[in-house]
Amino acid sequence: MKTGIIFIFHNNEGDIDSSIFIDQIQGTKNLEMCLVNNDSIDNTFGILKEIKEECKNVSLVNIRRFKSDLSAVRAGARFMFNQHDLGHIGFVSANEINGKYYKINDLLKLICEKLEEIKKYNNTVLSRQEMKQTLFQSLFSITQYLKEIKVENQLVSLK
Repeated sequence: MKTGIIFIFHNNEGDIDSSIFIDQIQGTKNLEMCLVNNDSIDNTFGILKEIKEECKNVSLVNIRRFKSDLSAVRAGARFMFNQHDLGHIGFVSANEINGKYYKINDLLKLICEKLEEIKKYNNTVLSRQEMKQTLFQSLFSITQYLKEIKVENQLVSLK
């Protein structure tokens, strides 16, 4: 079953290399991407449209009035749930990650390379929860996964 990734962008024109995005997305099986432009005033939306035109497994949601990251994730999630049958849906905000942990282009590469591990992480998190998940509660944060990976890598380097 396919995995969906919602990627939130706001004024990230200078951070996105469309050729890297296109190559990574086209080379990854069982992945549906939803790129959400959160009212960017630069050319972010134009770059995302270019990526969507080149990749059949990419959807684009354009939010015309700036929303919080949570609202932007919900817009992407509603779209993904209505359009695709997905086993997992993760989300990440480019502005939350960019420069703190990874650059946007490197983050996409990591997501594509570690997709199976990310799904296993999500299954582990879901198995710990006692209540049945609603639509939005079943979304998982790729940021949280990356924070845990970073901690694990630091622990490995201490051994």
